[in-house]
Amino acid sequence: MPVSIREVSADDVPECGHICYNAFAAIAEAHNFVPDFPNVEVAMRLLGALIGSPGVYGVVAEQDGRIVGSNFLHEQDAVTGVGPITIGPTSQNHGFGARLMRAVLERAAAKSSPSVRLVQAGYHCRSLSLYSKLGFEVREHLSCFQGSPIRRSLAGHPVRAAAEADLEACNALCMHVHGAHRGGGLQAAMKQGAVRVVERGGRITGYATGITFFGHAVGESTDDVKALIAAADAFGGPGFLVPSRNGELMRWCLANRLRVTQPMTLMSMGLYSDPSGAWLPSVLY
Repeated sequence: MPVSIREVSADDVPECGHICYNAFAAIAEAHNFVPDFPNVEVAMRLLGALIGSPGVYGVVAEQDGRIVGSNFLHEQDAVTGVGPITIGPTSQNHGFGARLMRAVLERAAAKSSPSVRLVQAGYHCRSLSLYSKLGFEVREHLSCFQGSPIRRSLAGHPVRAAAEADLEACNALCMHVHGAHRGGGLQAAMKQGAVRVVERGGRITGYATGITFFGHAVGESTDDVKALIAAADAFGGPGFLVPSRNGELMRWCLANRLRVTQPMTLMSMGLYSDPSGAWLPSVLY
């Protein structure tokens, strides 16, 4: 039957939420990993928040009047992030994922986004194959960490809540590390009171929008990122993502009784600069 792609609406939240939960649960359990969503309600809350957010574009695939999957493009900043993309377990392997990916890539092209990025589950070979065929390049191996909060300060690296006046300095730091800033998402997180900064010598040397699956962090040094992790009250969602090649940070997390729960892969299409400092990506990029 023909498949149609249309923009998502608030009325789609229940059906898309069930598909999202079932899709992630099926692939995770098939590989003996814990699903990213503990239940349907959490998946529905996430998709409901995305559909109601400015700067997030969502699409659904329909076949015979029935939703079979959805995908989202986060376009608050120049660099855009993809996800979550989910296809119902009984509808997978029929090309719906490719159609949904092409829909958001066409949107990114229309918006003249210089770079599109995503993070995929390292055990999901089919998604890695799809994204590679579409033109994405593998950029970084990631390790998802979870465990009990460390809740301590790192000597010489005080952490405090961010103020709106810190936005410019945080953007400059992100530009230094990544060659692009994430000011749109950063400002939204500031409004929610979620951002923390490291301030040394009167300068901001690190910030985090949350040590969570959807949060990101940057720092001048690995110690700046350590301080942000150590100060976190909790690690939201499945955990936080660490670039695996940062051996110092990996060993520090393991020494603090945090555990690796799954491998993941950062991929990009378009412009990409190798980071020049310490950082934690979000599940988007």
